[in-house]
Amino acid sequence: MTRCECTAKIMAAKQSKGLTFQNIATAIGRDPVWTAAALHGQGALDAAEAGKIAELLGLEPAVAALLQQRDSPDLPMPPTDPLIYRFYEIVLAYGPTLREVIREEFGDGIMSAIDFSMNVERVPNPKGDRVRVTMEGKFLSFTKW
Repeated sequence: MTRCECTAKIMAAKQSKGLTFQNIATAIGRDPVWTAAALHGQGALDAAEAGKIAELLGLEPAVAALLQQRDSPDLPMPPTDPLIYRFYEIVLAYGPTLREVIREEFGDGIMSAIDFSMNVERVPNPKGDRVRVTMEGKFLSFTKW
């Protein structure tokens, strides 16, 4: 079974059982955004977590084994999914601004995507609910040698 097939099985089982990422995350004691990333191959679960998820979703041990491996999907560039494209568009439009503001505040370096966390929340608004995405990564200075 490929990782893409594994992800498809996981998402189908999640939907058929009426579960949310929050439900699954609660079962393994993790954050729902991190759990969603792991279920899509962008994080690796330990054996106990993978086993709990496979059991919760009624999936075979092969799925639990693949959940213990990180394997990010290849996305077309630019992305074709409308939501993912908007994030790409945000980085294209505001990337230089973010880089300069971070540089001004922290110095010359980057924000880690490894030592990183993210939160997604709904913000009620009379004009239509808003999506708030909070990203937090460790600052890593560029080194000179």
